[in-house]
Amino acid sequence: MIRSGKASRIPIGSLVVDDVFVVRPGEKIATDGVIEEGSSAVDTSLLTGESVPVEVGPGDPVFGATVNASGRLLVRATRVGADTALARIASLVAAAQSGKAPVQRIADRIAAVFVPVVLVIAALTLAGWLIVGAGPSQAFTAAVAVLIIACPCALGLATPTALLVGTGRGAQLGILIKGPSILESTRRVDTIVLDKTGTVTMGRMSLIDVVTLDGTTAAQALRLVGGVESASEHPIAQAIAAGAAREHGTLEPVTEFASTAGLGARGTVDEIRVIVGQVAYAESEGLVIPDAMRAAYDSAQARGRTAVLAGWDGEVRAVLSVTDEPKPESRSAIEALRALGLTPYLLTGDNERTARAVAAEIGIDARHVIAGVLPHDKVDVVRSLQADGHVVAMVGDGVNDAAGLAQADLGMAMGTGADAAIEASDITLVRGDLRSVADAIRLSRRTLAVIKGNLFWAFAYNVAAIPLAAAGLLNPLIAGAAMAFSSVFVVTNSLRLRRFRPKDSTVTR
Repeated sequence: MIRSGKASRIPIGSLVVDDVFVVRPGEKIATDGVIEEGSSAVDTSLLTGESVPVEVGPGDPVFGATVNASGRLLVRATRVGADTALARIASLVAAAQSGKAPVQRIADRIAAVFVPVVLVIAALTLAGWLIVGAGPSQAFTAAVAVLIIACPCALGLATPTALLVGTGRGAQLGILIKGPSILESTRRVDTIVLDKTGTVTMGRMSLIDVVTLDGTTAAQALRLVGGVESASEHPIAQAIAAGAAREHGTLEPVTEFASTAGLGARGTVDEIRVIVGQVAYAESEGLVIPDAMRAAYDSAQARGRTAVLAGWDGEVRAVLSVTDEPKPESRSAIEALRALGLTPYLLTGDNERTARAVAAEIGIDARHVIAGVLPHDKVDVVRSLQADGHVVAMVGDGVNDAAGLAQADLGMAMGTGADAAIEASDITLVRGDLRSVADAIRLSRRTLAVIKGNLFWAFAYNVAAIPLAAAGLLNPLIAGAAMAFSSVFVVTNSLRLRRFRPKDSTVTR
């Protein structure tokens, strides 16, 4: 930081409002503030989910824990400690978690009534036989048979065995269920909110298309543009350079490189002066933009992609498109969620055009796209859906999703994401495969169904057998065998969950 014109290094906790500190390229911004000097591209995906870095300059606000991607910045602190945006997200998570009501276990409710009732029935059986003139031995045998046949072993095993097998099978498939109360939520869920960046999409920019002017090949464009962009630290430039390297291997060296923050860069490759950047930058460098190239640029932008112009010899000769591509399995995952009766929503910090383009590609209705959402807005979106009577599940992977995950009736975090998101979630999907969301809901619902089936049969067995025992039709030996059979039946029924198989997944275990 800088105090009295001198630079010094201090702990972040020692920063106070109005302190001016330095942020070098690649460093995280220490706290919320306003840029005093310098310009750069800042990766704000940690907070906003926006996959494209935001261009910032003097007077623009920046937030703690976001990453300065390129230029050197001088930032004046405006909020520190518990007042920062990141700290407010943490408090939202805590508030949402503390507001959740625990779900009472079915078996506990039944057992609280069942055991006293059985003791009363056994006492009445003993008294009844004695009253009708039976001998003490016969009366005692009938009462003991009632107690044995009504032993709540099966009732006690119904929930834990199914839960143990179901969660164990989930762990094999990379689905970690945090507790039995989660299962009840999966049964009632009717709406699922999906964060875009890193959940539906790959979470990183990549080169996906190159359109060239007649007489120029894509290979030539990539060779020249890749050489220039390899010298830039901007994330979009790095995505283009990586794409060019995949096609051509080692990139051509660049000389006379220069860049203008937020606009573009230029350099000389193979003695050719190459200009790469936005429309305004290309025009400022004297490039003519042919109608075909302008149309290709507009088309890419309309499809939600980030387009870059590249030119040499006085005119634009290529349009390169980069985007955060949807994961290959996202469309089939959305179809699987619909098959379970869920309505998918797409939630993102990206702009409306990009969000709608991604939604169209993966099969989400445009009416269910919510764009330009900040972290606290994600909580509000979930609350709004809940206020409309929906039971909401949310899937996310970032710190910016944590509060929404905690607020949702069912929070599901990608295991490839941030620790805060995983901590706030009810289910963790270790593999980061979106198809695991449907598998997790199917497995949870199946486990809950087995638990309820176990409870039904355990209770039905007792309801049917207790009158027989009280009537003296079952001796204690037969009652003991029947009781053991009921327990074995419950355990065997629970073991069926081991045969659960995910649909349309690469997991075959």
